[in-house]
Amino acid sequence: MKKLLAAVLLAAISFGFVASETVITVKGSDTMVNMAQVWAARYMEKHPDVKIQVTGGGSGTGISALISGSTDICNASRPMKASEREKLKMRFNSTGVEIKAALDGLSIYLNKANPVKELTLEQIKQIYTGKVTNWKQVGGNDSKIIVYGRENSSGTYTYLKDNVLSGEDYTSNMQSLPGTAAVVNAVAKDKNAIGYGGAAYAKDIKDALVKKDNSSEGYAPTADNIKSGKYPITRYLYMYVKSRPAGALKEYIDWILGQEGQKIVSESGYFPIK
Repeated sequence: MKKLLAAVLLAAISFGFVASETVITVKGSDTMVNMAQVWAARYMEKHPDVKIQVTGGGSGTGISALISGSTDICNASRPMKASEREKLKMRFNSTGVEIKAALDGLSIYLNKANPVKELTLEQIKQIYTGKVTNWKQVGGNDSKIIVYGRENSSGTYTYLKDNVLSGEDYTSNMQSLPGTAAVVNAVAKDKNAIGYGGAAYAKDIKDALVKKDNSSEGYAPTADNIKSGKYPITRYLYMYVKSRPAGALKEYIDWILGQEGQKIVSESGYFPIK
């Protein structure tokens, strides 16, 4: 009988009837999606019994998926809101677990041909709320400012609104794009454009030096300035899970927070938390 059961089990495995593979789903921040895909690929190379599925869509999309139970890990470039944690608690009797995975400088992108080199936090706020509409108002050419940003499902959109715009609404003239790469591409093609996004995406454009106020020094979103806190728009990048992780999920998260995972953070253009 034992030999028969063993034979049946072997046949089931051979034909795919018995799953021996662990699947971990990850969804959320577009700022983090490239880094998360590298994490997943490197981890699966060493752990062939684990399959990790990574998709973007924005922090808000990932948080909604976590609340609905359709993802194991939510990547977010902003903290979860109290209202979102309450929804999670109502469904799973847990407000979730927040894990800081990396450090990022939220960059202000300018076209390389733009003579403006630095902006204060107040000037950035004035531009993105529509109170400043011409580059000459901030020391540039007499040209209309073309404003680009992210969709409202983006954690970066929410972070800038909460921490730089003081909760005020974005200008209705802002052109909302679905990903940070699209914002970078738009700014690179238009000398009068401005955009924002993660420091790792800054290619073929220039980063504005950001000043806390008129009397402060302007800083670029470099590793040293972000780690020291000198760059004024510094944020954590987060992973959220429904409850305290265990088993394969915990092993994966521990690996991300360990030496190898944090090395990938640096390779991706972001900054390790340790």
